[in-house]
Amino acid sequence: MLLSLVRLVAIVLFFVWRVRHPYADGMWLWWISMVGDLWFGVTWLLNQVAKLNPIKRVPNLALLKQQFDLPDGNSNLPLLDVFINTVDPINEPMIYTMNSILSILAADYPVDKHACYLSDDGGSIIHYDGLLETAKFAALWVPFCRKHSIEPRAPESYFSVKTRPYTGNAPEEFVNDHRHMSREYDEFKGHLDALFTVIPQRSDKYNHADAKEGAKATWMADGKQWPGTWIDPAENHKKGQHDGIVQVMLKHPSYEPELGLPASANNPLDFSAVDVRLPMLVYISREKHPNYDHQKKAGAMNVQLRVSALLTNAPFIINFDGDHYVNNSKAFRAGICFMLDRRDGDNTAFVQFPQRFDDVDPTDRYCNHNRVFFDATLLGLNGIQGPSYVGTGCMFRRVSLYGVDPPRWRPDDAMIVDSSNKFGSSLSFISSMQPAANQSRSIMSLLALEESVMAELADVMKCAYEDGTEWGKEVGWVYNIATEDVVTGFRLHRNGWRSMYCRMEPDAFAGTAPINLTERLYQILRWSGGSLEMFFSRNCPLLAGRRLHPMQRIAYANMTAYPVSSVFLVFYLLFPVIWIFRGQFYIQKPFPTYVLYLVIVIGLTELIGMVEIKWAGLTLLDWIRNEQFYIVGATAVYPTAVLHIVLKLFGLKGVSFKLTAKQVASSTSEKFAELYAVQWAPMLIPTMVVIAVNVCAIGASIGKAIIGGWSLLQMADAGLGLLFNAWILLLIYPFALGIMGRWSKRPYVLFIMFVLAFIVIAMLDIAIQAMRSGFVRFHFRRSGGASFPTSWGL
Repeated sequence: MLLSLVRLVAIVLFFVWRVRHPYADGMWLWWISMVGDLWFGVTWLLNQVAKLNPIKRVPNLALLKQQFDLPDGNSNLPLLDVFINTVDPINEPMIYTMNSILSILAADYPVDKHACYLSDDGGSIIHYDGLLETAKFAALWVPFCRKHSIEPRAPESYFSVKTRPYTGNAPEEFVNDHRHMSREYDEFKGHLDALFTVIPQRSDKYNHADAKEGAKATWMADGKQWPGTWIDPAENHKKGQHDGIVQVMLKHPSYEPELGLPASANNPLDFSAVDVRLPMLVYISREKHPNYDHQKKAGAMNVQLRVSALLTNAPFIINFDGDHYVNNSKAFRAGICFMLDRRDGDNTAFVQFPQRFDDVDPTDRYCNHNRVFFDATLLGLNGIQGPSYVGTGCMFRRVSLYGVDPPRWRPDDAMIVDSSNKFGSSLSFISSMQPAANQSRSIMSLLALEESVMAELADVMKCAYEDGTEWGKEVGWVYNIATEDVVTGFRLHRNGWRSMYCRMEPDAFAGTAPINLTERLYQILRWSGGSLEMFFSRNCPLLAGRRLHPMQRIAYANMTAYPVSSVFLVFYLLFPVIWIFRGQFYIQKPFPTYVLYLVIVIGLTELIGMVEIKWAGLTLLDWIRNEQFYIVGATAVYPTAVLHIVLKLFGLKGVSFKLTAKQVASSTSEKFAELYAVQWAPMLIPTMVVIAVNVCAIGASIGKAIIGGWSLLQMADAGLGLLFNAWILLLIYPFALGIMGRWSKRPYVLFIMFVLAFIVIAMLDIAIQAMRSGFVRFHFRRSGGASFPTSWGL
């Protein structure tokens, strides 16, 4: 707080001094720099305001267990529906998705109180058959986790570490059980990989027996044609055009524990003292038609919201991307702990957990962990109205997604359902809303599921169901924007709800992240472009009503307008190009005083940043990577995001956002092979230009210093300029390594290249200056119509 106040005073004094000294070698540059400095000062101040009251909240899991778990093994904890979303089994490797499901089924939450819904938005039979294999393997994996208190409960992550401390109750059986489960998991992975061969072979066999001409159908194992996307696309069986599918893969378990079988010759695992029940597991693939915009992930989750309301109708929901898994088996209990908090739990719409990632390179070159945002920025928001929603690892109160006001803003006699047209035509869905608000148990019976609900489920999955409703606007996840997560969370805050930030040890959830430079930049482009779309839409935080806390409004404004900073930042980073052609050129005079102010302001900024990482529990490397990749994003990505919103504001088509491809298993033994792969894209060019300009500026300055006969003061000014150039190159260092490909394994090569570039450019500048001053003369030999230099002398 004190440092922020000191920096604010320094900024004010800086601006006052600049206004009183409007002197520069180019007044147009002076004005641009003044506007840029004003923008940076205001955005920094807004960013600091949102961090004035950081609050760390820790779930009391012992108290939760004491109050809700019963002596007989049952529990009074509320129902919980878990949503997983995936699209493509290639770009989003199926092994990640199935590991996510296994970790959910094995979570330390009452087995009859949570259900898992997989939304396959590609309608792929690979995912369907993969889910069947996963359900079979879960019958072994889940009891094994319960028996030996396994952590984490995603087998891919668990078996990747050779040794872990044992915390279970049967150490004498663990070694044999572990060995057996490892073999079973290898077989399970083999079955998943084989599906890519088995399904086409099975389909060819059925098509040959069917002996019908026309499209080749894709067949299920039970001899029925697959209603989703076929391997050989056909009408009503291709991407973007197929029927809706809902299938209960694992039915809801009984309410009483069911112990497993003792060890035998056919089953070496002794589960005689372990509850072997599995949570409910449901496969969903919504109907798709080419005449409809299906709204990607947001549309898929809204269908999950309706389908789950008809089947389990849990009052709380948690959503995952297909590559995230439960890393801490008690994570669900941690989220519920905040939701049931007697102080402000009823007014809490969602609990956001930080994103953590596996398989990131040890130095986190591209700042995938993004810990400064999760553990500093979101922690600061925790003291206001709560963190923003970031797309995955988030627990929701179901009725908040229906557009219902929080209790603090809702009259006692207010109706949960105010308009049938708002939610669609399904009376069963509408009637499920009040029990969800009351946290009542309302799991659909198996008999009813078989007889009458299937037609209702098919109806709520139809493309036309949302016509004329508020879905995607005031109900469910928000449509027509790249960052549907942030806007959805903002809508809840705007309605008066609050949110909570939950960080626990070990981390609640983990996933995979793009460690390839280009894929990482595409990810940031989607985020930054969507943020600007939000700022220039009806969801602009400046237009929200009085229910949005003033500090929360400022935080959202800062989080959505931040790409605009790149306009001024790129100007500063390219300014050294003038030094190359003009020699010394001052953006502000007297230059030494200007530099002194800059050093004080920037130094205080860095000092404040180090204090923030201290109270957030981060490392110096986290802070450095955040600084570096902010500059990389500001040069490579944010200008494209600004261009995107300018085109949109003029009614033109904006930039197309590419979905981030997940890491896939490398064909080589190299663990971080993707880190060294170079995927060229146009957005790499601006940052390469910034590198070239600053390298040339350093080389040219050295050359001018050698031949220019500068005074001591001029040398000092040039030295300050060189320091700026070197600082910029240090910040863009991860990008420079990224475009080097496999050479980046030897960072010293980059240093050698920079030094050689400095020498070559300095020599070139000396030669040019010498020619201009007359010290060098060229001698030409004319041949034909051309002249060629034959020698030159001093």
